[in-house]
Amino acid sequence: MNRKIKFENIFCYFILLIMTAIVVIPVAWMFSTSIKDMDEIFALPPKWIPEKPSLDAYNRIWNQYPFGQYFLNSIIVVGGATIISLVFSSLSGYGLSRFNFKGKEWFLTFLIINQMFPSIMLLIPYFSVMKSLGLINTYAGLIFCYTSFTIPFCTWMMFGYFKSIPKDLDDAARLDGCSRLQILRLILLPLSLPGLFATGIYSVIVGWNEYMFSLILTTTDPMKTFAVGIGQLIGEYRIAWNDLMAASLIGSVPVIILFLYFQRYLISGLISGAVKS
Repeated sequence: MNRKIKFENIFCYFILLIMTAIVVIPVAWMFSTSIKDMDEIFALPPKWIPEKPSLDAYNRIWNQYPFGQYFLNSIIVVGGATIISLVFSSLSGYGLSRFNFKGKEWFLTFLIINQMFPSIMLLIPYFSVMKSLGLINTYAGLIFCYTSFTIPFCTWMMFGYFKSIPKDLDDAARLDGCSRLQILRLILLPLSLPGLFATGIYSVIVGWNEYMFSLILTTTDPMKTFAVGIGQLIGEYRIAWNDLMAASLIGSVPVIILFLYFQRYLISGLISGAVKS
């Protein structure tokens, strides 16, 4: 029995090691490429550790390219879209979890089916709508666009978290004179912090990595996002791989830090013991 358990543990660690390698090796190769010069990048056989490591690519990213402005644009757009998504998905998730109405199941099904369609189908309609509203090449246009992508799935996520919270808490709060909004703000939202953080991280990742719509809806260089800026490093006749890898690593840092900092909140059972049986 002990031998079987030991074998299972070894097998689990082996799988975890493989999965870790799949994630870490590409990132390590990106960093290795970013500190090489062009001659070492195309040298055969390739080397993990360059003979003359240099941070010139990182210096060029911030000084020769407007990546500082791209970074600021992404923070503004993604931050605004995430806040709006959290507000509206919390309200809609609360309503769906606490009220029964005709067509509720169909609406929930629609929220999931909506994620099945490729976003490129919406590219021309979005461009036409944004152009008619005068929102091309604006922060508001990108924020509205990103919000429309994230709210459906964020609503489904918040609905699941609110549904897991016993309605007995609502009844007890109403007996104490709380309104619906007070119940949501004072009781349900604090208890659903894991759901809020998970939903927020999802919204940030979707917005930060979005490329196609931000490319089409921005027409001037000062309005482009970080993802579009990385794409512009791919030239017609030449690709500066060290600059490209340096920019990609810099763009990955905010999402990695966000996940590492908030992962402790992504746990269940926060309301265990909140209701006595």
